[in-house]
Amino acid sequence: MSDERKESVAVVGAGSWGTAFAAMLAERRADVALWAHEAEVCADIRRFRENRAFLPGVSLPAAVRATNDLAAAVSGKSVVAFAVPSHHLRAVAARAAEHLSRDACLVSLAKGVENGSLLRMTELLAEASPAHAGRVAALSGPTFAQEVAEGKPTGATVAARDLAVARKLQHVLAGSRFRVYADDDVVGIEIGGALKNVMAIAAGMCDGLGFGHNARALLITRGLAEIARLGVHLGAHPQTFAGLAGMGDLVLTCTGDLSRNRTVGVRVGRGEPIGEVLAGMTMVAEGVLTARSAVELSRRTGVPLPISEQVHRILYEGKGAREAVTELFARALKTEKE
Repeated sequence: MSDERKESVAVVGAGSWGTAFAAMLAERRADVALWAHEAEVCADIRRFRENRAFLPGVSLPAAVRATNDLAAAVSGKSVVAFAVPSHHLRAVAARAAEHLSRDACLVSLAKGVENGSLLRMTELLAEASPAHAGRVAALSGPTFAQEVAEGKPTGATVAARDLAVARKLQHVLAGSRFRVYADDDVVGIEIGGALKNVMAIAAGMCDGLGFGHNARALLITRGLAEIARLGVHLGAHPQTFAGLAGMGDLVLTCTGDLSRNRTVGVRVGRGEPIGEVLAGMTMVAEGVLTARSAVELSRRTGVPLPISEQVHRILYEGKGAREAVTELFARALKTEKE
C-alpha cells in the first residue's frame, strides 16, 4: 500500500458534494469517515448504502462509514476535508477543532466568502484551529457531485500556502478518474470558486430571460474578468483564473443543468420571486449569500464588480432582471482589458 493510501481521511458534511467526494476517496481506502449532521442521513447510508436526501440513486461503497458524531469522525485522521455550506463552516470547524490530530491537514471543499467578516473558507479554518494554520488548503474546480460519484472524469486544484502541503494532498485526494493539480495560490483558487456562483446566477437569469447564447458567452467572459480583477487585487496570480478553479469552474457552473446557482438564476429570470425559489430547494445555492460578500468586497477594496452588484440588487433589493441587464449595457464604453 502506498504512503498516500495509508493517510486516514474524514469528510465533514454529507451533502451531495461531501458524499460524492467520500465515495471517490473510498475507491482507494478501506475506511473513509463521513460526518452528517442529520441522523436520518447516517441511517440511510448504513442501511441502504445510499444518501437518499442529497445524492439519491448513487450506491456508496462499504468503505464510506457514516456517523453523526463529529469527534469520532475527525479524531485520528491525517486529512479532514470540510464540505459543509460556507455559512455553517465557522461553527462546524470550531466544534471539530479540539478533536483534530496535531498534524492533520485541513481541506476546504466549500466555496464562499463569509458574510460580514469577508473571510475566505481557509481563513475560517485557520481561525478555528490556529495550530493547523500552516496545513490548511482549498480544493476547487469544475466538480458536479453527481458526476464525481458516478466515476466520470473530473479535475480539480488543491492549493495551500506551502506548496509541499498541496503536493502531499494532491496525492492523497486524487482518484483513478479524479485528477488533482497542486498550487500555492490559495487566494485565487478561493475567489474563483466563490464568485463563479454569483456569475452562474447571472448566467441563469440571462437564460431565463431568453437572451440566447451570445448573451451567455458575454456574461461568462466579463464575469471571468470581474473575478480576476478582484482576485489579483487581493494578491492572486492572474494565471489562476485561466485554470480549473477559474475558467473551468465558471464555465461548468454557468452552463451545466446540474448547477444549483444557474437554476436559481433561470427561475428568477423567468419571474419567480427569489424567496419562493429558495424555499423549494433542499440544497444550498452558495451564490445567493456570496453576492452579499462580493458587493461588500467591492466597496471595501474599490474594485468594481458590476455584474455582482446587479445580481445583489435583483436578489435583495427587488430589482427586475431585465432592468439590470439594461443598466449593464448602458455603462460607459471602455477597452476590454479595463
